[in-house]
Amino acid sequence: MILGTGSDLCNIERIQNSLDRFGARFEQRAFTEIELKKAARRPHTRAATLAKRFAAKEAFSKAVGTGFKQGVFLKDIGVVNSPSGAPTLALTGGAKARLDAITPEGHVAKLHLTLTDDHPWAFAMVIIEAVATGKD
Repeated sequence: MILGTGSDLCNIERIQNSLDRFGARFEQRAFTEIELKKAARRPHTRAATLAKRFAAKEAFSKAVGTGFKQGVFLKDIGVVNSPSGAPTLALTGGAKARLDAITPEGHVAKLHLTLTDDHPWAFAMVIIEAVATGKD
């Protein structure tokens, strides 16, 4: 069953402006170390790489129905890659707690994430699926 969906469209130039204006303060508030390392490996598309991740964080916060309230913070939502290379989310803190709270007993939450960009836009969509564990 679908527990939630969320999408976000983020302006890459807005992220670049935040990077230029606030620098490390913005980076440390919004992104995980893994996200920053990935972006550093892409110097020509750094802002686009971070904008996609920012959009994913927004999309997740919409999918769980809180936005960035009720203990859900930007840094609690990290975009990582699965062994296949597909993007997925690594959750900590309030983001993980909120996902756990909306997941029905006897189910596990499965996160689906897609990212894309076409300058000046970055887009992310998150679908949260509850999968029965088979344990009654």
